[in-house]
Amino acid sequence: MKLRKGFGYFLIILLLTVGTQVGGLVYLIVVLLTKKTRKRLVFFVIAYGLTTFLIVPNLAPFFGRIPVTISDEVKIHAYFTRLTNRHYVTPELNAVLQQAALDMQQYDYGFQLHVLDANFPFWDGFPLLPHLSHNDGKKVDISLQYKTKTGKPTNQKPSRSGYGVFEKPLSSEYNQITQCKEQGYWQYDFPKYLTFGVPHQDLVFDARATQNLLDVLLRNTEVEKLFIEPHLKNRLDIQHSKLRYHGCRAVRHDDHIHVQVK
Repeated sequence: MKLRKGFGYFLIILLLTVGTQVGGLVYLIVVLLTKKTRKRLVFFVIAYGLTTFLIVPNLAPFFGRIPVTISDEVKIHAYFTRLTNRHYVTPELNAVLQQAALDMQQYDYGFQLHVLDANFPFWDGFPLLPHLSHNDGKKVDISLQYKTKTGKPTNQKPSRSGYGVFEKPLSSEYNQITQCKEQGYWQYDFPKYLTFGVPHQDLVFDARATQNLLDVLLRNTEVEKLFIEPHLKNRLDIQHSKLRYHGCRAVRHDDHIHVQVK
């Protein structure tokens, strides 16, 4: 019985650590300080909230990271991202995001850059699952741009998470997705299970706005590389050494743009 209980604690701590980086430690401290099981959930929620919103933002700069600065032009798309500490970047990457959002105002006054997953606040090399490379503060995913069926630009996104609603290849376009899946990379379109719901199914991919966003990012000298799917790169007719293909071992990038700084 004690072994089963101990394994249960271990599993909870492991899942909270993998999912939030700091949650496992907070839970361990609560378990050690609280004998009554009924109180643990309440104490954990309070302790985790204080840690995530007060302590972590003040400690992260010592590890070279800060939370993405939220403004009228830059938004964290899902509250879940902030709740799980997945919105931390280096100051350089934060500056790139802020500048890109400001530069986009020349094309669409009222434009908002929506940040999806970035990095955890502490320690290079700590994985941000399911991403392969979001582990040093230098990478972030941002949303594609959309418009309504009538052609009006909008800051809304199809899914609640920002992931999983794909701008699929046209019949005339090269289909990298099929190629990867036929080679056995089953995870390639896994984000379709991570939408958390699709409240805006009627939105249409805005090719021009997405092209403008890519152009703005590519002009920034701090940007090292961007990832999107090959069919979107060809459709948007952007040829640049920074705009690359991520490979079949990752997941498909026709629902977001991966941004990476030097």
